[in-house]
Amino acid sequence: MIPETLTEAVTEAPILDKRSRSREWQAFRRNPLAVAGVFGLVFLILFSFLGPLIYHGSTTAPHLLTTLQPPSARFPLGTDSLGRDNLARMMVGGQLSLEVGFAAAFMATFIGVVYGLISGMATKWVDVILMRVVDIFIAIPSLFLLLFVDSVFHPSAALLVIVIGSLSWFAMARMVRSEVLTLKRRDYVEAARAVGASNWRIMFRELLPNVMGVVVVNATFQVADAILTVAGLSFLGLGLPPPTPNWGEMLSSSMSYMFQNAWWLIYPPGIAILIVELSVNFIGDALRQAFDPRLRKA
Repeated sequence: MIPETLTEAVTEAPILDKRSRSREWQAFRRNPLAVAGVFGLVFLILFSFLGPLIYHGSTTAPHLLTTLQPPSARFPLGTDSLGRDNLARMMVGGQLSLEVGFAAAFMATFIGVVYGLISGMATKWVDVILMRVVDIFIAIPSLFLLLFVDSVFHPSAALLVIVIGSLSWFAMARMVRSEVLTLKRRDYVEAARAVGASNWRIMFRELLPNVMGVVVVNATFQVADAILTVAGLSFLGLGLPPPTPNWGEMLSSSMSYMFQNAWWLIYPPGIAILIVELSVNFIGDALRQAFDPRLRKA
């Protein structure tokens, strides 16, 4: 039979964890930055994905008779140099920016969490080797790798997700590994090991739920970084080729008309990128304050 003290030690942590998580999410909901961030992000998601179902406009086909028209009843955000509806392009471009950003962040978070758990639970020398691999990749500027991939392969949404996700998981892995090194000395982990739990079970049943606070907080910043990377690559002409719209490409192409008073081409994509970055960072800051007891008390 399993001693009662070991059973209590194994089951105590999840109960305390649920109570703590409930208080943390309550603190998050009371944070005005969190409310503003969620509202801004939900608005852009609805704008990008539900907007095209309500508003129909030309996003790729040129119309030379309606080039560079200012905002009007027919074109609420005007048209570009090829006569395409700028509002419709903003909606479709938001889909690509958000899809690639969230998918790349999910991929980076998944790789980083698994890698960090394995490194934290591994033996000393395996941990050292795994962390030196991370250090090597962190030292390589990701922009050079992105330029290389873009020159070798034909850009696509799937390729952007894979490349950005593959180059963004290193910080997550280090943070998770640091948390695991601290948590694996806790009594409930030792108790689980004493009752015969394998390392894999300990990692995913005992440690993973207790590092989710760090994971959730940093995953939000992963989303912001991924969306900004997509916009930056498109701005530099390294993203998806035309006529596929996205906010970075729209902002880049509009710079040619900066001195022609075509403000409707410049401000909307720039404001959209600013809103999504501020919203995700507000959510990340609110989550960090909610999950970090030192910040919550302050």
